Amino acid sequence: MAMVDEPLYPIAVLIDELKNEDIQLRLNSIRRISTIARALGEERTRKELIPFMSENNDDDDEVLLAMAEELGVFVPYVGGAEHANVLLAPLETLCTVEETCVRDKAVESLCRIGAQMTEQDVVEHFIPLVKRLAAGEWFTARVSSCGLFHIAYPNASEILKTELRTIYGQLCQDDMPMVRRSAATNVGKFAATVEAAHLKTEIMSIFEDLTQDDQDSVRLLAVEGCAALGKLLEPQDCVAHILPVVVNFSQDKSWRVRYMVANQLYELCEAVGPEPTRSDLVPAYVRLLHDNEAEVRIAAAGKVTKFSRILTPDLAVQHILPSVKDLSTDSSQHVRSALASVIMGMAPVLGKDATIDQLLPIFLSLLKDEFPDVRLNIISKLDQVNQVIGIDLLSQSLLPAIVELAEDRHWRVRLAIIEYIPLLASQLGVGFFDDKLGALCMQWLKDKVYSIRDAAANNVKRLAEEFGPEWAMQHIIPQVLDLINDPHYLYRMTILHAISLIAPVLGSEITCSKLLPLVVNASKDRVPNIKFNVAKVLQSFIPIVDQSVVEKTIRPCLVELSEDPDVDVRFFASQALQSIDQVKMSS
Repeated sequence: MAMVDEPLYPIAVLIDELKNEDIQLRLNSIRRISTIARALGEERTRKELIPFMSENNDDDDEVLLAMAEELGVFVPYVGGAEHANVLLAPLETLCTVEETCVRDKAVESLCRIGAQMTEQDVVEHFIPLVKRLAAGEWFTARVSSCGLFHIAYPNASEILKTELRTIYGQLCQDDMPMVRRSAATNVGKFAATVEAAHLKTEIMSIFEDLTQDDQDSVRLLAVEGCAALGKLLEPQDCVAHILPVVVNFSQDKSWRVRYMVANQLYELCEAVGPEPTRSDLVPAYVRLLHDNEAEVRIAAAGKVTKFSRILTPDLAVQHILPSVKDLSTDSSQHVRSALASVIMGMAPVLGKDATIDQLLPIFLSLLKDEFPDVRLNIISKLDQVNQVIGIDLLSQSLLPAIVELAEDRHWRVRLAIIEYIPLLASQLGVGFFDDKLGALCMQWLKDKVYSIRDAAANNVKRLAEEFGPEWAMQHIIPQVLDLINDPHYLYRMTILHAISLIAPVLGSEITCSKLLPLVVNASKDRVPNIKFNVAKVLQSFIPIVDQSVVEKTIRPCLVELSEDPDVDVRFFASQALQSIDQVKMSS
């Protein structure tokens, strides 16, 4: 109530907190500034709060960042779009501070406010602000101005538009590399607002200057501009202006520029169309695949599938595949890993014959790679190959490698194999699966790593769902009977977890006849961890089995466990007993 009755009070508190030595108090005060603005009302916010915030800019970067963020959503508190111009002054000041993230947030907020302003206000207030920043003595102002042109330009008159294009051209030739970098970053956004006639002449001229900059940090940002401008130009103009730049960039002396080209080349292909791609960009891409810098090869390798999709299967086999073979034996493990993560996607592009003849040997060599991430990336995408070559051939060629990886020394590789098993099982069919992979699935339940044992228990459940209760009775239950008496308590716990997962799949009859006696017997275990897991499993059985079985078998066992010396065993047993009572009451 004090806020409404005494409107001076909140601003006094705010001023006190903003001047407090404790940065957290100042930060909280800025975060609550919208509450203060609501209490003051629109007019007093415009006349008192905003001027105060404009003056209060000599502060910690964290507080200034919060201020820049809050001002971006402040338009409703100053009276809507017609009064939005009052917010420009404090943000203009924040655009000149030294900390980059504060400037970026201030520019973002200015763009948001500028987009809401009336056309007249943009001309009277926003465009003069952009011009002041662009002419700023300190480079930070000029850096910030580059991000505002695309908001200012559409509402400007013809004379002002000419002036803004000229100013942007000057910023692209600024003495400070930071300003040129900012101009290169924003050239795509600005170009999108410029008329087509000026785009081909002035903007392309500006862009060409940036592409020939002596600083590689400016040139690599210009690479992003290639894709943005390529989408704005007609295909023939794109081929005339953008394509030569991209081809030159792919041979740039700086590896960072080549790296950016490798990342952006696919987007550029879409802009220039299929013919120029085949004649000019494929050779450039092949060069990048053989670059002497591993980082460039990594970026290029990650795009082989996307690039192959643009080409016909014959061209992909002719131009891309030889490079892919070389990359599969690259000296850098990270290059091989990047290739392994996408190479499976080439199978649908190349078709069955080319996949069998050309890609399968590469898959096999990558599956046997010494670096676990390479093996992992291949395993996780095997289904893409299966769709192309069929399960028979996959099982003949890749299954021996999969069986080998199931015992890999790196547990993450074993985990990836386990997660792939149910998919493989559904495709192989029950006969083939039992013959080749059945034993492995039970072997994983005794793995030394908990994540593997846990995944193996889930795997058993999914296999039971896939092949049905009868198969589970023949192949899972006998193994479970053996393992429940394993000397190691951790393996006994894994079996209990597996039992709780497969019981709903197997149904009431098998659970009562085969699983329940095992669990009740395990309640006599000497290890408390086993006993409280028994209580949890019995609780999971309650909805599955008949009420008579619950009363006759499960309740007595839980009552016994609820009197156990161990506190955890008693806790889980009582929880399970409560669950029985709740089910009884509800029925």
